[in-house]
Amino acid sequence: MNFEIKPLSNERVCAEKCDALVVLLPHNFQAGEDAVSALASLALKSGDLQAKTGQLLTTYRPTDMAATRLVLVGAGDGSAKSVRSAVNAAISSLKGSNAKRVLLDLNFLSTAANAQASAAVLACADACYVFTTTKPKASVSAIERIVFTAATAPAVTAMKAGFEAGIALAKGIDLAKEWGNRPANHATPTMLANAAKELGKLPGIKVEVLGPKEVAKLGMGSFMSVAKGSREELRFIVLHYNGAAKTAAPVVLVGKGITFDTGGISIKPSADMDEMKFDMCGAASVLGTFRTLADLKPAINVVGLIPACENMPDGNAVKPGDVVTSMSGQTIENLNTDAEGRLVLCDALTYAERFKPAAVVDIATLTGACVVALGGVRSGVFSADEQLVKRLLDAGDSALDLCWRMPLDDDYAEGLKSNFADVANVAGRAGGAVTAAKFLQRFTTKYPWAHLDIAGTAWKSGKVKGSTGRPVGLLVEFLLATAALPAQQLPKAATKASAKSAANSAQTTALKVPKAPVKRVAKPRQASLIRSA
Repeated sequence: MNFEIKPLSNERVCAEKCDALVVLLPHNFQAGEDAVSALASLALKSGDLQAKTGQLLTTYRPTDMAATRLVLVGAGDGSAKSVRSAVNAAISSLKGSNAKRVLLDLNFLSTAANAQASAAVLACADACYVFTTTKPKASVSAIERIVFTAATAPAVTAMKAGFEAGIALAKGIDLAKEWGNRPANHATPTMLANAAKELGKLPGIKVEVLGPKEVAKLGMGSFMSVAKGSREELRFIVLHYNGAAKTAAPVVLVGKGITFDTGGISIKPSADMDEMKFDMCGAASVLGTFRTLADLKPAINVVGLIPACENMPDGNAVKPGDVVTSMSGQTIENLNTDAEGRLVLCDALTYAERFKPAAVVDIATLTGACVVALGGVRSGVFSADEQLVKRLLDAGDSALDLCWRMPLDDDYAEGLKSNFADVANVAGRAGGAVTAAKFLQRFTTKYPWAHLDIAGTAWKSGKVKGSTGRPVGLLVEFLLATAALPAQQLPKAATKASAKSAANSAQTTALKVPKAPVKRVAKPRQASLIRSA
């Protein structure tokens, strides 16, 4: 699909030939002297249309207009959120038609600016998205071009930056959706690595892919243990976007890349297990973010790390109770092989230290507990760094890709204590999203860190089953805001003193052998928590 933006007055909009004219009408709609205004005023006055967000009224061959179809759509308060919903509803209504050229009239939005333009582009892209990789005969939208209009050249200028950013972001979100939606046999770790290599052909992006031998040399015993049960070889993908000076500390994004998760020996219930192809949506969001960075070219350095493998129940698979040694040197008792995401992430988080990062954000479909807590509306964000949390929350609000801060009290780490290793990989059902984050926190003492649990937001189930492309929007907005920060406001890597303090905090979860052995009682697992990973 192609996008265009140009100045057209209301009168010229009426004379513009197109297959469909979509007009956004906010609560504060002010009618002009043109045919669209007359028809919209009549519809609103009669009650056949309200300016309520997403409400539609469609006319075929409207009088005094060159458009074949006219779609009037309520845009509520005219905010970016309302515009996104309104445009999505209107473009979705045209998907079954033969409309190829669509005019999107923003003239009646009194506050139309960058945010509204970006939201409108993303809504168009989302409404027209269809997965065809393994369904080539899927019905796709006939829409080829969408032309955005604003009344004057200055109005176009006020929206152009947001319009162009929206196009770049749509490419990244579509890429994340593509890889999230692919069946596991079409999205193996090797295929995911090849997708990253394709991004390496874009300006400013470099890619390195490590295989089993290289990962073994690094001592990533935790990551390797998860891959043991699969015949698909693991891949550790490293992406670099260099938009700032070489001396500028990068932001590191770590995406969980479990291309299929059976749960391993702690096998998941069969119902809905097919959705575990989505367990690499964290990795897909990193790929999508880098796709957008290549177009926007912000002045920032970014590193992407993707530990990619399958979690399968082969005879060689890691077993409940096995103890593995992570890259950090900490030993981990694997009490539940379905808690594998944190085992691949912890080694990637240790690997991130070599970049001396300004901040590290990991993105993972980590726990069903986060779905229970927040549903599919907001991703969970965990961090002890106040500045970093605020910037992620603000980015989510700006990008309409919301997140919510979750606790990280040290008391939650009590359940991770083990009699046989430095730490256990699970701590029981209570507070599962938090205890998973506390596990990861042990490996992040040398830099500012945040964890995004996207288990509830990365995909939808049911009739609309599919990847959402989240949180690419949040990540891109976060990186753009970081690039705009004055140097003195950028997060600093942890000092030796703060690192020592954080390490001491992490040690509260270390081994304390009691005089008598402690028995662990396994509790039944519920199918409703299949997103636990």
